[in-house]
Amino acid sequence: QVQLVESGGGLVQPGRSLRLSCAASGFTFSNYAMSWYRQAPGKERELVAAITSAGGSTNYADSVKGRFTISRDNAKNTVYLQMNSLKPEDTAVYYCNAVGPPRYLINNLWGQGTQVTVSS
Repeated sequence: QVQLVESGGGLVQPGRSLRLSCAASGFTFSNYAMSWYRQAPGKERELVAAITSAGGSTNYADSVKGRFTISRDNAKNTVYLQMNSLKPEDTAVYYCNAVGPPRYLINNLWGQGTQVTVSS
């Protein structure tokens, strides 16, 4: 069972916060860089945030800088996305992604996605 399972999505009002979680299983989580992507209706899937395998470096899309924070707990095999000051434009299906060394047999994994809807 090699998988990523997202949770924490839902309906939230603009300006409120939400925290997404992605639980990994079936592989050595600490060897993988993790990312959050999102895809809104009619739009391409876009990178939201990324974090290195040890959590030492992060990157964010300009649209979420200062509002979103990606973090990970390797002991719990979980990556998080804290989303503050949510806007209607943040409405999308959010996906968890794991990228490992190219030499690994399993080097790219996607979760099933979790819906985030920001609306008043």
